[in-house]
Amino acid sequence: MAKKSFRGKPKKAKSPSSSNLVAQMQEMQEQMAAQQEELATETVSVTAGGGAITVVITGHQRVESIELQPELVDPEEIEMLQDMLVAAVNAAIEQSQALAAQRMEGLTGGLGINDLLGGLGGI
Repeated sequence: MAKKSFRGKPKKAKSPSSSNLVAQMQEMQEQMAAQQEELATETVSVTAGGGAITVVITGHQRVESIELQPELVDPEEIEMLQDMLVAAVNAAIEQSQALAAQRMEGLTGGLGINDLLGGLGGI
């Protein structure tokens, strides 16, 4: 019997199995969740105006406090002003995050990428 030449398709490189990809995604999501938890407890403190203003913000981009030196304002109104500044800055951050989420949803076609990535920064 004569030998026939085999002209099949060239072998493709093996791609990772779908179960392996799912496992990698789950591991990544767990790592991101752990990082999010750590960010909740970390803070950054920044001063401006030669120390006249100090802002403390969490890793989740939530302002914890704004401290003004008394000589900047009427001392009787400083606490109310500090509280109003914290509320205003946090509202601005929330609106910025909502805008970013809305724009990203347009790119992802509503795939729920934020859920997949563990909900970055409470968006």
